[in-house]
Amino acid sequence: MRRIDVRVAAGLSVLALVTAGAAGCGGQQGGAAKDDAASEVTCEVGQETRVGIATGNATGVYYVVGNALAGQLSGATGGKLSGTAAETGASVQNVEQLVGGQYDVAFSLFDTAVNAVQGKGSFTAPQPVEALARIYDNYTQVVVRNDSGINSVADMRGKRISTGSPKSGTEVIANRLLEAAGLDPAKDVRAQRLDLTKTVEGVKDGSIDGFFWSGGLPTGGLTDLFTTAGDRVKFVDIAALLPKMTELSPAYQAGTIGRDAYRTAADTPTIVVPNVLLVRKDLDANVACAITRTVFDKRDALAQANPAAKGISLDTARKTEPVPLHRGADKALKDLGAN
Repeated sequence: MRRIDVRVAAGLSVLALVTAGAAGCGGQQGGAAKDDAASEVTCEVGQETRVGIATGNATGVYYVVGNALAGQLSGATGGKLSGTAAETGASVQNVEQLVGGQYDVAFSLFDTAVNAVQGKGSFTAPQPVEALARIYDNYTQVVVRNDSGINSVADMRGKRISTGSPKSGTEVIANRLLEAAGLDPAKDVRAQRLDLTKTVEGVKDGSIDGFFWSGGLPTGGLTDLFTTAGDRVKFVDIAALLPKMTELSPAYQAGTIGRDAYRTAADTPTIVVPNVLLVRKDLDANVACAITRTVFDKRDALAQANPAAKGISLDTARKTEPVPLHRGADKALKDLGAN
């Protein structure tokens, strides 16, 4: 079996695992053919290969959809390709560990992916990553306790606010929203850099006043919160901050959290950001092609895992610029008829 080293990250810790399949079969390690750039892309994976997929918090949509995708790869490729999805801190960390070779596919918010290829924001130099496809959109979900006195992001001054896991796309967006509201994230809020599970627990027990979350609809952690503590929490409308956010990146767009998502009393205007699946430039083109084709061929199965995957569409799959498409993904999308 050809193997790609997989490391599982939980929060800030990276737990090195024995490469998947090592006990059962031998074979070379690594997912890139040496002369891959010159070879024909057939989308046929020639030998058994396992890929590691970097997702996000365990109660978030990346994790659920990532696990569903990992489970579909074998059946879609005649058993040649299999996957292991890992919990991580999400976007920024995913890109860093993707480039470091700890994963082979990574979920990322589009604004983080753009920063990665341009060497901006959290990245000091351009990163060697490319896209398999644009997938569904993430919704910025800002939730506060009713007794917090918070009705806008500006009201978060001096409050205990979870800005998401360290090196996550949520943290990037949270800090940008705080700055757009005239606050210094490092000084003006009592920032709690927590994953979603700990954040929800903190809101329930009153140790956290509010939080930012960027995820698909619905996100399991928020479903739990609104189901068990819906009379004590509410969404904050952040639409007024969109103009300042679009000055930072065209990735930010207007959106709405529908009342049906968490059975709230009303719709909530918000800001959405597309998601992309990223790989290293040197990933074997046939592996990249097979993964991309599986994402779209098995979309309904992914949507059964979480409805957010219904947003995966061939109409938007190619809209990844300035993040280039991997040539294997380009072949898959052409074959699938993506615009």
